[in-house]
Amino acid sequence: MFFFPHISRSITHLSFAASGERDGERWRTQWRTRACAVEDDRWFTRSVEEGRNLAYSSQEEAEEITATFFPRGPEGECKNIYRDKPRLVSINLDYIDKLKLNSIATESPGRFVRAEDEVEENAGTVEDDLGASREASRTDHEAVQREEEAIKIDGLNTAQVKELRDKAEKFAFQTEVNRMMKLIINSLYRNKEIYLRELISNASDALDKIRLLSLTDKGVLDTNKELAIRIKADKENKVLHIMDSGIGMTKQDLVNNLGTIAKSGTAEFLGKMQDVTNSQDMNDMIGQFGVGFYSAYLVANVVVVTSKHNDDKQYIWESDSSNFSIVEDPRGDTLKRGTTVSLHLKEEASDFLEPDTIKTLVKKYSQFINFPIYLWNSKVIQVDAEEVEEDKPAKKDVEKDEDTDSDKEDEEDDAKVEEDADEKKSKKVDKTVWDWELLNDSKPIWTLKPNEVDEKEYIEFYKTLTKDNQEPLAKTHFVAEGEVTFKSVLFIPKVQPGDSFNRYGTKSDNIKLYVRRVFITDKFTDMMPNYLSFIRGIVDSDDLPLNVSRENLQQHKLIKIIKKKLIRKVLDMIKKIPKEDYQTFWKEYSTNIKLGIIEDPQNRARLSKILQFHSSTQKEMTSLSEYVSRMKPNQQHIYYIAGASEDEVKKSPFVERLDKKGYEVLYLTEAVDEYAISALPEFDGKKFQNVAKEGFTLDEGERAKDRMEQLKTTFEPLVKWLSDILKDHISKAQVSERLTDSPCALVASMFGWTGNMERLAISNAHQKSDDPQKSYYLNQKKTLEINPRHPLIRELLRRVEVDSTDQTAKDIALMMFRTATLRSGYMLRETASFADSVEQLMRKNLGISLDEIPEEEELQDEELVNSEKVLDVDSDDEKKEEEEEEDEKHDEL
Repeated sequence: MFFFPHISRSITHLSFAASGERDGERWRTQWRTRACAVEDDRWFTRSVEEGRNLAYSSQEEAEEITATFFPRGPEGECKNIYRDKPRLVSINLDYIDKLKLNSIATESPGRFVRAEDEVEENAGTVEDDLGASREASRTDHEAVQREEEAIKIDGLNTAQVKELRDKAEKFAFQTEVNRMMKLIINSLYRNKEIYLRELISNASDALDKIRLLSLTDKGVLDTNKELAIRIKADKENKVLHIMDSGIGMTKQDLVNNLGTIAKSGTAEFLGKMQDVTNSQDMNDMIGQFGVGFYSAYLVANVVVVTSKHNDDKQYIWESDSSNFSIVEDPRGDTLKRGTTVSLHLKEEASDFLEPDTIKTLVKKYSQFINFPIYLWNSKVIQVDAEEVEEDKPAKKDVEKDEDTDSDKEDEEDDAKVEEDADEKKSKKVDKTVWDWELLNDSKPIWTLKPNEVDEKEYIEFYKTLTKDNQEPLAKTHFVAEGEVTFKSVLFIPKVQPGDSFNRYGTKSDNIKLYVRRVFITDKFTDMMPNYLSFIRGIVDSDDLPLNVSRENLQQHKLIKIIKKKLIRKVLDMIKKIPKEDYQTFWKEYSTNIKLGIIEDPQNRARLSKILQFHSSTQKEMTSLSEYVSRMKPNQQHIYYIAGASEDEVKKSPFVERLDKKGYEVLYLTEAVDEYAISALPEFDGKKFQNVAKEGFTLDEGERAKDRMEQLKTTFEPLVKWLSDILKDHISKAQVSERLTDSPCALVASMFGWTGNMERLAISNAHQKSDDPQKSYYLNQKKTLEINPRHPLIRELLRRVEVDSTDQTAKDIALMMFRTATLRSGYMLRETASFADSVEQLMRKNLGISLDEIPEEEELQDEELVNSEKVLDVDSDDEKKEEEEEEDEKHDEL
């Protein structure tokens, strides 16, 4: 296409020329003139070939006509510009926005029809310049070469194809193509390989349509009974064919379906695009336009569509992404019914002709399409040598028709074959054969009803989907209806991958999203919550509105609805796991469920029903529901204690009284347990009570409460004395209700950290060393609870009442605090001082003086000699120094 704006004194000329053929045989031009204001600002177009002017009522209407792009122009649509100072230059014109020209100079004029560099000052009219351009195109050797490399249509030679295109009816895309194609190719599609998914999806839709029609009119299948998709790669010509026996398209369908990118007009669509302020809005808006077919231009320079509908003739649609043409197929009705899309691939897309690449893409995106997908492929088989020889005469028969002089050679070869026949009967040779290979042999079982699928089919489907060689632990197969309808099959693997928590929170490819059995994506963070990332399965919905790239969904609201239903179905599936298999599940996924308690407030109550813990009264793990069913009549709390191991929590001082009274205590021994229970305020109306924190009470009668009050009064002097003596270590001291065997324990505040939490915080490698929150909790002082029934505590009370300054009592109090720190699960900071205190106690118990020091080590003979040598060296040095001092005095004198 060529562009000549001519500036004159009274009129502005904007002329357009487009080439139907590159050899200059066919040229059409359109141009418009804007007259002076006195002529009512009317807009005209003129066809040079037809020599007539047409007036239009508005600038927009004229622009739509004059900006029409014609097919078969070279890449970039070369334009020639004629300016004031007559000079013709070659440029790439991206688009025309009213009278504004956005152009980019090109450095490859040889690829286009090249104009003269200089023109005489009295250059002719626009029509004269156009004629010169035609002559130039005739001598363009590259243009002739491109013609020879033009589209090859099966059964037609180059001359026939050329004649066919001359007769073809030319069309312009409805929207402004250069901008639209740039938008599709550069912005909306993020990976080129999805072109095959889109074209197979279109083929599947066409097959669905003809199958639907056949339900009411069986005669529609008379032209072709088969319903299938076939793919054939022509490596020699770099063409990939995708064929289907679907409903096909009439000529008008080709114009409407393939010639319309958007449902709005050019001005409306591009106007909306200019108003878009961010990429998400762009996706949402463009998603309303069906342009999946145009993904073919991601890999192809030229696309040819041959289609046959039962109600029309067979037509050929051809386009290079700028314009398109349609012509009746001179070969006649070769397809019977259906459509063939032929992609003339770009150089860099030649890998898509490889059978392995095609197989991989079909397996990835389209393995569950309802219709069989075949690939024309070769394979090597072993056959008898005699079979190979039998094929050769047949080939020679064909050659004989072309060259009758080969008859004698054929006879000699036949004779030789007869002589060696016996020898070659037992010999095996490789033979390459070509045949249609089925690519999608996996059934989309989620489209069936659960009672139509047996257990073996579920297992095979799971192994195909996950590449896992083990059977799934559990499954669920359902159809969800409501705001969004979808079908799904979900599985729980028996074993969780070892690196699951290293990748926790990253994108998971475990849930695959399909729309009408076409794979869309598995790169989701919103389809399943992080804690259920181990779930494997498929979601297929017909209701999801997709944007043009199918990589992001338009309506995130629908994804949230799907996610909500999936979570509930998964939790129901877990609840239904048989008891004999539940321990296997809990061993693998207990941490995930507890993380769900922390992360998912909406499903916290549902998740709490599948929690399992060890307890003080049960040999096997117990659920919260089972614990509540065994609670004492007046028990108001669910008691639990957290620690590093089951043995540690069993011996904890905090459970002593509970065990003696027969109360069941849950043992929380995994790192995440205490976090999870802290996020769960209650279960079935019963609140949780950490027995290692303040606020612990037993639901006992009034007599028990009275006895406790008496004990508090009796031990009040000791409590005050301990609070004063240990004020640098504890917040306060008090009489305990939870101890029976231990003399004392260190208790965290209601919102402080227990010993288990401190241990986890200190061992957390991901925390900052100067984390202020961590420092605050670690430096919080604890409450020292004393057991009023313990002999040590009673003796200490007696000593304090006699002499509050008793040093032994003070030493005992400090020692009791340090042992309580260790016994309660906290880490002792002053370890050296604690060790000294223990040593002093051992000395007193053994009657050893505190001042007695260890004996000095006796030196061996060799060590004595070395020691004497050291002394000798030292004495020699001293003598030398004395002599030097005397010399200095002498020098001074």
